[in-house]
Amino acid sequence: MPRTAGHRAGVKAVRATVEHAARLGIRQLTLFAFSSENWKRPAEEIGILMGLFLEVLQREVAELHQNGVRLEFIGERDRLGPQLCDAIAAAESLTADNDGLHLVVAVAYGGRWDIANAARTLAEKAVAGEIRAEDIDEDRLAGELALAGLPDPDLLIRTGGEQRISNFLLWNLAYAEIFFSDALWPEFRERHFDDAMDYFARRQRRFGHTPEQLEAAKC
Repeated sequence: MPRTAGHRAGVKAVRATVEHAARLGIRQLTLFAFSSENWKRPAEEIGILMGLFLEVLQREVAELHQNGVRLEFIGERDRLGPQLCDAIAAAESLTADNDGLHLVVAVAYGGRWDIANAARTLAEKAVAGEIRAEDIDEDRLAGELALAGLPDPDLLIRTGGEQRISNFLLWNLAYAEIFFSDALWPEFRERHFDDAMDYFARRQRRFGHTPEQLEAAKC
């Protein structure tokens, strides 16, 4: 089958994952839909993918809105076509006040781009005299990233048997637990999501502390 068949099948995985995350009470879910490096793929495949993004937005946004999902998109929007950009802006506007699952979709996104963009923004503010160079710290840099204002991810689920993060949320994943699933994304379903949740539940999240310190904090 052509690669595009896998992309279309992947849409079903998106729906299943979003629905299951909502059922589990997860407040924030970020999906990596298209990376900065994916622009290197054949032009025909990119065109089909962009058309698929637009098609899915037009078909799914109303139902997501009815279910209280808030949509947000991160990435280099200026690299996307005007029709897709308009659809993204409309989806964000429609769902902006929803208080259910916050669904963030990374399109034309790369972790290195994100950090470089944040650094450039701070440099521009320093040159303009809005901030001093010595005021730039981790919090200020984090405040200029694509996920500014949102909690860092607790868990990264990587599908397809690959064991790398592929330039995704490099800053924000500093203390995320990582679960590698052998399931290919088009076949990823609720049972695979549950496997990741079970793995996460068994982890002890120390953030630099010792196990003894964590036990003492419980008392």
